[in-house]
Amino acid sequence: MRYEHIGKELFIKNREKLKARLKPNSAVIVCSNDIMPTNADGTMPFRQNSNMLYLSGIDQEESTLIIAPDFPDERMKEVLFLRETNEHIAVWEGHKYTQEEAENTSGIKTIMWNDKFEQTLKTILAETEHIYLYHNEHIRNSTEVETRSDRFSQWIRKTYPTYEYERLAPVIYDLRTVKEPREIELMQKACDITEKGFRRAMAFTKPGAWEFEVEAEILHEFVRNRSKGFAYTPIIAGGANACVLHYIENKDQLKDGDLLLMDIGAEYANYASDLTRTIPVNGKFSKRQREVYNAVLRVKKAATEMLVPGNRIPQYHKEVGKIMTSELIGLGLLDQTDVKNEDPNWPAYKKYFMHGTSHHIGLDVHDVASIYTEFKPGMVFTVEPGIYIPQEGIGIRLEDDIQITENGQFNLMRNIPIEAEEIEDIMNQ
Repeated sequence: MRYEHIGKELFIKNREKLKARLKPNSAVIVCSNDIMPTNADGTMPFRQNSNMLYLSGIDQEESTLIIAPDFPDERMKEVLFLRETNEHIAVWEGHKYTQEEAENTSGIKTIMWNDKFEQTLKTILAETEHIYLYHNEHIRNSTEVETRSDRFSQWIRKTYPTYEYERLAPVIYDLRTVKEPREIELMQKACDITEKGFRRAMAFTKPGAWEFEVEAEILHEFVRNRSKGFAYTPIIAGGANACVLHYIENKDQLKDGDLLLMDIGAEYANYASDLTRTIPVNGKFSKRQREVYNAVLRVKKAATEMLVPGNRIPQYHKEVGKIMTSELIGLGLLDQTDVKNEDPNWPAYKKYFMHGTSHHIGLDVHDVASIYTEFKPGMVFTVEPGIYIPQEGIGIRLEDDIQITENGQFNLMRNIPIEAEEIEDIMNQ
């Protein structure tokens, strides 16, 4: 893999945490993702199923993991199935895991090729009552594509209809919410790579440059630092484009006097980072731009202080909304009448700040967790307030990735410039 060896200890610990949550005589079966097609014989870059990676560290297609903690034979309590390589595959596709490499990566001692899967599954299920299967239950999931996990779920339910089937998603989502120290290290690496990309973008940005040129500068820095690239489709939005929340065309030329909003993040070892910064194209904020910028920054700092153990996203967002309302009044965008007459289900501040302040982040950018989950040490959140004023051509969002600690929080992006004066100083060096 492009990234450095993670170490099998993390995955051994993750599996032990999962086993402690299972019903007696259970088997968990997790599949890798497919390599998705484009057109003709083209394919998209492979992205491993996050749960397979979390439990095994195996970053390869056509892989399956069975965990059966109560199986009588010690050798069959954890079994990993891989695609067997050959000379043809080695020539055309490159190296695949050997059994020894897979054991060293995952800590799983029993590694088999895929041709042994069905017979081994039959053997394990003979001593099993509950089968845990994964289905994507992310609250934002809206895909119509059938995954490898979906196909397997249909096959096993048809082949073994009399078993008790259980939902893996609630269990593993809860486990993934609180990160292990090694996971925090990997996320810190992703954030450090993101810093390099952002600093390169600041040095490059000037009137007349194109949004896609800025994107290319960032991607260059990501890839040369062992990242596969962006953790999500980047937003490089100059001027009024920044008021389109998911602007991803990145096609326009940057103009003197405009702002440039960059929502970018490097992945590293499949872990995501998520940064947003807004900078002046010409290296100098106007008076109005700085007023709005500092208002967003004050909201961000206040919101960050609320990321403490015991809080929850609904209450947190409500309090952030009160702070944002005060800032918008100070900017002359709202008045007391607007607030008095607001719809409680869509407060007045939503006209200029219409998205949430934070989301979980980890193996997925919008990581798996219920919004009602109490904040705990080891969770990692984004903090990303913004103010969008289309009529003024101003869109400003500021975002960092924050780890919750026992006593408060730790900013994984603490070294990335955010104060207006520092940004101007760097851009004018």
